[in-house]
Amino acid sequence: MSSTQPATSRAINPGAHAADGNRRLGLALFVIATAQLMVVLDSAIVNVALPHIQRALGFSGNGLEWVVTAYAVTFGGLLLLGGRSGDLLGRRRIFIAGLLLFSLASLFGGFATSEAWLLIARAAQGVGGAMIAPTALALITTTLPEGAQRNRAMGVYAAMSGGGAAVGLIAGGLLTTYLSWRWVMFVNVPIGIVTAILAGYVLSESTRRRGRFDLPGAITSTAGVALLVYGLSNASTDQAGVSHWTDAKVIVSLAAAVVLLVTFALIESRSRHALMPLRILENRSRTGAYVVMLCLATAMFGIFFFLTIFVQEVLGYSALRSGVAFLPFAGTVVLMSGVVSQLISRVGARPFMVAGASITAVGMYWFSHLTVHSQYVSGLLGPMLVTSVGLGMLFVPLSLVALNKVRGEDSGVASSLLNTGQQVGGAIGLAALGTVTWTVVSNSIKHQVAQAAAAGGRAGLHLPAGKAGGTVPAPILHQALAVGISRGFLVAAGIAVLALIVVLFTIRLRREDLAGASPMPAVADTDEVRDLESSLA
Repeated sequence: MSSTQPATSRAINPGAHAADGNRRLGLALFVIATAQLMVVLDSAIVNVALPHIQRALGFSGNGLEWVVTAYAVTFGGLLLLGGRSGDLLGRRRIFIAGLLLFSLASLFGGFATSEAWLLIARAAQGVGGAMIAPTALALITTTLPEGAQRNRAMGVYAAMSGGGAAVGLIAGGLLTTYLSWRWVMFVNVPIGIVTAILAGYVLSESTRRRGRFDLPGAITSTAGVALLVYGLSNASTDQAGVSHWTDAKVIVSLAAAVVLLVTFALIESRSRHALMPLRILENRSRTGAYVVMLCLATAMFGIFFFLTIFVQEVLGYSALRSGVAFLPFAGTVVLMSGVVSQLISRVGARPFMVAGASITAVGMYWFSHLTVHSQYVSGLLGPMLVTSVGLGMLFVPLSLVALNKVRGEDSGVASSLLNTGQQVGGAIGLAALGTVTWTVVSNSIKHQVAQAAAAGGRAGLHLPAGKAGGTVPAPILHQALAVGISRGFLVAAGIAVLALIVVLFTIRLRREDLAGASPMPAVADTDEVRDLESSLA
């Protein structure tokens, strides 16, 4: 009799079984979202601590950039390999391994006593991040059934992705102000370990796929993306107005990146075990989503980079106060992502993407009207809220379109392409928008100094000529920064318009495709959902 009792109990009380399954899925989403937040906020949280790191470890100006670049290069370069590793070896396995590596690297970096020590730790963090990010997004598609549940999950994921940078600024300000710069590294350790332990209990393992690693594709794609990110990161015109686009290391890096990425495309078109099967790009809507993410990341980079400079240099905010100033942005992205995830099954992806790209462009253009007299409430809050509304309307449909109806065996690499677009877009934003901004800043300073000298000459005063590398008077610097940042946002607005054009011409997903109404769901996805249901039973 005892052997029949469990079956009887399940028959009598199916609601309890369903509730237990929902709690398990809720915990799974919590684990995935926490991991994504940790990876996304890492760059921002470290940026706030850079001055403290420089003083503690004696970084040179150029060397300090590598604290950010070392993470970005390994993260961006290894995303495709991380996504495919999850497809072949099991996504939960790679996800947990990435969390543990990220935690260990953070612990190692927190104890750093030299430049090389910290840079090795940052590069290792990037490797861990490249394992976590694509598998986290793929786990949502294979853990949660298509339709309302997956849409809500994508809302949470998008909120973490969109608001993570702002949260990182606040957390970085708190940790560096009240503890030490080392805690921007140490804070990841308990979060990563606890998340990895929970993942082992609440995430089901994906089916391991037959196949082998595409070694030539892995080498060419990793090296190509890494060199592209590196070259773009070093190409930007610096704060003194000196352009580095013609530097030998930039030209060699970008040229080598082009050669390697073209070679990668040729390899993938012929490989039986392609690292990135080209069939992923055959869907026009999916390819459009990748391009839109690339554009958004390029434009979005300016929000935090340039506005952080503006509020600290022009408005005189501390690092902590600067982070708090971005709370409305993060909160609005989270709020809008939640709203969109609830409505997208009924409205569809295209209307939200058209509206979101349009509103983002308006917000960026509004930012381009910043002046030296702008204050937080009168000049920043309005465009910040408008831009965050637009971005909050975009993140959820972007993720859903990029992974809609993708084969189960390709979901990891499809996820990695979305993350790669974000990383490469950020590097392009640093190079392109940084060049525009700092060129205008330098020219404005020269123009103002020349005007002041001319005015002094007319008044019979002999003002000393400005020296290269000399201290620029605060009023002149603030005016130049305001002009340069406003021009940078004008370019960002143009990039947002380009994203809108891509949406209009490529996104053709039907509303029914996001409502779980398709009569032909992906076989692999269905099998994995059935495996999850069996494990819950």
